[in-house]
Amino acid sequence: MSRPSSEPHRTPATPPRSGSWWWIVPTGVLVALAGVLIAMSWDWEYDPLREADETEPEMVLIPGGTFWMGRDDGPPDERPAHEVTIAPFYMDVTEVTVGQFAAFVKATGYVTVAERVPTREQYPNADPLLLKAGSAVFVPTAVNPFEYPGVWWRYVPGANWRHPEGPQSSVRGKRNYPVVQIAWEDANAYAQWAGKRLPTEAEWEFAARGGLDRQPFCWGSAKQGEGGKWYANTYQGDFPAHDRGEDGFVGLAPVKSFPPNGYGLYDMSGNAWEWCADWYDPDYYKVSPPVNPQGPERGPLIDGEMQPQKVRRGGSFLCDDGYCRRYLPSARDKNPTDSSANHTGFRCVKDVR
Repeated sequence: MSRPSSEPHRTPATPPRSGSWWWIVPTGVLVALAGVLIAMSWDWEYDPLREADETEPEMVLIPGGTFWMGRDDGPPDERPAHEVTIAPFYMDVTEVTVGQFAAFVKATGYVTVAERVPTREQYPNADPLLLKAGSAVFVPTAVNPFEYPGVWWRYVPGANWRHPEGPQSSVRGKRNYPVVQIAWEDANAYAQWAGKRLPTEAEWEFAARGGLDRQPFCWGSAKQGEGGKWYANTYQGDFPAHDRGEDGFVGLAPVKSFPPNGYGLYDMSGNAWEWCADWYDPDYYKVSPPVNPQGPERGPLIDGEMQPQKVRRGGSFLCDDGYCRRYLPSARDKNPTDSSANHTGFRCVKDVR
């Protein structure tokens, strides 16, 4: 509804009848409007497969060794700190990019979980209005995150890796950004196609630490922003209402926007969450084997979920020091295998032959 005007009613002036120039202005407006609509339509119809990057992703050799996994001063699921020995392996230097994932879809025709229409059989208790292909999208919200946890997430029909924030968004020109809106099932499918696999949780943490011993961050002990230096894409400001972007980015950043860690790996902290191969068990560290742990055979049902959950690591651009510091190398997170969001991606590893 339009807002009522406080101005007195005036009869519009009649355009001049002599000559033909008077119609130029409204016609020009119509032409401009048509151009905008055409441009918008072109963007909506943009084919993300144009971003396909068929260059072989760069990998680096992670030498293997023994390290302290977890921490004794962290949340319960990070305790106890325990020594773990890892065999050498190769790891993607960056998170899998939009371009790399587009090449996979172009070659295989793969349809991600978020692009599939969910059924009543899969989700018997779901709101019928939400049984549409889509995914979770972060929406800035002015609330106390401790009083209203999670209200900043919306299920948005049409959100997927091609349209990370919903149908109005696009990956056009974002070939070198991390691909997001990726469920564990999607990440695993890509890894198999690429002749790789997802990292174990222990491999991931060993690689993230970059050879450092029990340091709080992937880069050492310096805090984010200390001395004007930024080491990762995280959240600065009033979470979840406003990210000031002091690290140079609000939302995702292109890969390699921040310095690599000691093993030459980028974005092991922040930017996008990364799926691991392991099922999640908050008590696994109490029984974890000391050599090449693979995670539990099956994860327990927790947090009211109807299915076990897989581990995610690394944090994202939404990690905030006042609410969620899960961009630390020891920090653990989890989600169901069919869950995706606009802050979740992955990277792959490969065995040393």
